[in-house]
Amino acid sequence: MRARGKAGLERLWAPWRLAYVGKAGEAARCLFCRVARSRADRANLVLARRPHSLLMLNRFPYNSGHLMVALVRHVGSLDALRPAEQGDLMALTALAQRALAVEYHPDGFNLGANLGRVAGAGFPGHLHLHLVPRWSGDTNFMPVTGGTKVLPESLATTWSRLARAIRKLEGAGRPRSRRRS
Repeated sequence: MRARGKAGLERLWAPWRLAYVGKAGEAARCLFCRVARSRADRANLVLARRPHSLLMLNRFPYNSGHLMVALVRHVGSLDALRPAEQGDLMALTALAQRALAVEYHPDGFNLGANLGRVAGAGFPGHLHLHLVPRWSGDTNFMPVTGGTKVLPESLATTWSRLARAIRKLEGAGRPRSRRRS
């Protein structure tokens, strides 16, 4: 909901963001360690697990389908990875890209890691990759002039679509994820 205040300042009301904003300054426990220990995969938006990595939706996505691939072990640097972790991380990232391609048909992808707090890492001690699908024209007037990103799909719907795509890609009745709600 938009409202115009004094001096022409516009406000966009997004009350669901309060849960995030209220905790943004706190020293949080590591999200990825907590999720790795949990088995509530749907509640944690986990799509797949491997022995050394996990794939999950970003709860505060840049675009619909914004995924994170994280190591299970709490390690913050690429040069500290064991060979099996490197393989797991890249194989799960490739699966994530294929699932997004099949389900969402993006025109491209952004893939990146923020290594260290000054580089933008929200959890600087726990290595994770961001995979963001991109479409021609996905920047429109809202982010450019209004500083607002409009996401056309709920996280629950995105999770269901990608979980189904991963199951199909893996060729089994269900992904190799241990999902429990």
